Amino acid sequence: MKRTRIKLFAYLALAAVMTSCASLEKMRKNAADVNYSVTPEVLEAHGEKVDVNINVRIPAGYFDPKATLEATPVLVYEGGETPFPSYTVQGEKAEGNAQVITKDNGGQINYSNSVAYNENMRVSDLVVRIRATKGDNSLDFEPVKIAEGVISTSAMVQAKGIQGTVGADQFERIIPISKTAEILYIIQQANVRNSELTKEEVKALNDFIAEVKEAENKEFKGVNISAYASPDGPVDLNTRLASQREGSAKTYLNRQFTRAKIDEAKDADFFDLQNTPEDWEGFKELMEKSDIQDKELILRVLSMHTDPQVREREIKNMSNTYKVIADDILPKLRRSKMSVNVEEIGKSDEEISELAASNASELNAEEILYAATLEDNVDEQLAIYRKAAAQYPNDWRTHNNVGLALYQKDDLAGAKVAFEKANSVKANQPEVMNNLGAIALREGDLAKAEEYFGSAAGAGSELDNNLGVLAIKKGMYDEAVRYFGNSVSCNAALAKILAGNYDAALSTLNANTNEVGLKYYLKAVVGVRTNDSDMMFSNLRKAVELDSKFKATAASDMEFANYFGDATFKSIVQ
Repeated sequence: MKRTRIKLFAYLALAAVMTSCASLEKMRKNAADVNYSVTPEVLEAHGEKVDVNINVRIPAGYFDPKATLEATPVLVYEGGETPFPSYTVQGEKAEGNAQVITKDNGGQINYSNSVAYNENMRVSDLVVRIRATKGDNSLDFEPVKIAEGVISTSAMVQAKGIQGTVGADQFERIIPISKTAEILYIIQQANVRNSELTKEEVKALNDFIAEVKEAENKEFKGVNISAYASPDGPVDLNTRLASQREGSAKTYLNRQFTRAKIDEAKDADFFDLQNTPEDWEGFKELMEKSDIQDKELILRVLSMHTDPQVREREIKNMSNTYKVIADDILPKLRRSKMSVNVEEIGKSDEEISELAASNASELNAEEILYAATLEDNVDEQLAIYRKAAAQYPNDWRTHNNVGLALYQKDDLAGAKVAFEKANSVKANQPEVMNNLGAIALREGDLAKAEEYFGSAAGAGSELDNNLGVLAIKKGMYDEAVRYFGNSVSCNAALAKILAGNYDAALSTLNANTNEVGLKYYLKAVVGVRTNDSDMMFSNLRKAVELDSKFKATAASDMEFANYFGDATFKSIVQ
């Protein structure tokens, strides 16, 4: 009797297992009854991710009440695969907390998730792998293919379009120089006194004239004389005094130029003469700087009254204060200001280039930085910048520009070292911050790039461009379009395509004068997206003519999926 019981229990257990397996096998066999809908139908890469949205409809009668299904969407491509996070559903009698699918009514699953994009996903299949479990038994279903390929147009952003910023030179071949001296007059007088001519500033002006006369690289450009009368006394008297003081100052300077045999002074427009009969502005300026009693009251009089006679009367009514004004302020306003204007002519481009090659130590910092701009070859520019960095190690621009030349040569490691050196010389300089951000962006560190760019305000158009590239990589296409502004680069056009602004993208590409394959490839993409097959074919043909790599790119680009079987398309890409 005991043996009979054991056999019965074993039989019942085996029957339960067989029943369990049979129900799972039935679900596996009828898996085709489950409907999958993927949005978009062809997956797309945005913000360096691939998002997937799957709607799953499970029909009534399909789901075993005690079963649990674990489903994993997987992108399968040559050389590897990338799984999305799994999701789980269960029957109404199964243990667990997953979404319940009833046998009588079936159910619907809405699944959304994302994975990091890689280039191999362009040619891929999206499959769903399912493992069904009931009790202690499990069964793997055949993978179900639910979508094909990934549109990766957003990944076509050009790394070469990430721009560095130069530490600009301040070289000026013609430098304006001016030397000024002032002579004072006695009240109601216009003659130049000898005591004024022996002042240090007047003597320095005379020495300046002599020095310019002897210099080969300096030229006289003219003289400005401004003569003034103080704002006390009758207006007609002050008008005459100001004019006479103007004349006496000119006579004095003209004599100096004649003695120095400077022919330019004979030109009719060499002297620029101006006079101010009543110098109320000068009076106000001196009052503001003074500590005279009633200073604020006097300044208030000036602001309240514009009539010079009223001003003078009101101020003279302050008898004690006016005496101080007459002694300390008014004498300084009876003057002529003489400015001799000169241009200093710097080295020619030929001289600078020759010295940069043979004797760079003869060049100042501005000249040697400018010398590099005269070269078209980046290796020659780099050689000059390295000389500049050796001669002027405390100038951040020299190290920054070494880094920029290395960056243009795609030596990112060397460029980064140079930019960091520039930053150690002068921290947080906008140009350097932009360049360090460009390195981080090229290396794929978007967070670090954004941090650097945040400290680069004022770095110029290069910063806006790089922020546009960063925005594309983050999937923020409208923002990218704003950053690119009026740029006609391929990256700017790409941002407009990704934002759905196809007419604007086409205008940008048409304005781009560079004959590069990418320009025409992007035009072909616009043709596809606007259902203009003629535009697509003609521009794709031009793209592969300029750069044959676009044959293979187009042949597997899901943008052109509807044309894969087209004879004309095949003739272009094969």
